[in-house]
Amino acid sequence: MTMATISSAFLFIFSCFLACSISVWGRPATFLEDFRITWSDSHIKQIDGGRAIQLILDQNSGCGFASKRRYLFGRVSMKIKLIPGDSAGTMNSDTDTVRDELDFEFLGNRTGQPYTVQTNIYAHGKGDKEQRVNLWFDPAADFHTYTIMWNHHHIVFYVDEVPIRVYKNNEAKNIPYPKFQPMGVYSTLWEADDWATRGGLEKIDWSKAPFLAYYKDFDIEGCPVPGPANCASNPRNWWEGTAYQALNAMEARRYRWVRMNHMIYDYCTDKSRYPVTPPECMAGI
Repeated sequence: MTMATISSAFLFIFSCFLACSISVWGRPATFLEDFRITWSDSHIKQIDGGRAIQLILDQNSGCGFASKRRYLFGRVSMKIKLIPGDSAGTMNSDTDTVRDELDFEFLGNRTGQPYTVQTNIYAHGKGDKEQRVNLWFDPAADFHTYTIMWNHHHIVFYVDEVPIRVYKNNEAKNIPYPKFQPMGVYSTLWEADDWATRGGLEKIDWSKAPFLAYYKDFDIEGCPVPGPANCASNPRNWWEGTAYQALNAMEARRYRWVRMNHMIYDYCTDKSRYPVTPPECMAGI
């Protein structure tokens, strides 16, 4: 996954699992329990005893980290505090090569303008399914929780328990769905002013550097790979339960509210790219 603005990649963190095929349990972890630094260790600082990290972007370098393991189905979440003030041209992205990938991408802004979250999904090597939502709060003022739920029924992206995107499993209609390849959690903070903010019109202002983003409460619950052979197919995993197979009534209302009031781009309605509406766009929630 790649994107622009403050880039910090995450594809949810699954940690502390039982070595059995019935269930996998997660809990908030310290950074080094589940992650390793992949790029520029001088620009990632552990704080609060390793329970949180600070990512740094300056003119010398950005930085990145990744989970030590990969997972197949489950839930990953973490709390993130984004770059305050003028962060145009920076990018935080969370993600994962034929290629399945679930992306959270945070596109920087000019002071006073809303932060944009872009999500994307790759299934069996095919992506180009971007949606963009302007956040309804200042994500740099405090920590907020970003979550991906991934089971055999659907994929849901959440911001503070509010669903902002749903991708249903419609394999019965020959629509690809990621379910064979385990995925890791990858995060980067980097300069992407060639496209991240207003399509590249807003350039990064290095006089505001260093740009700082913070992560904490790393939590992954899922089936580690390698791990118990039948974990991913076990219907008794909590994330496969009835309560998680579709949005509940409250989640559905919140989801419609986001789409009506905060969605600014949806590939499904972009006729310049897709004169014929992609079939997954007609699946509903």
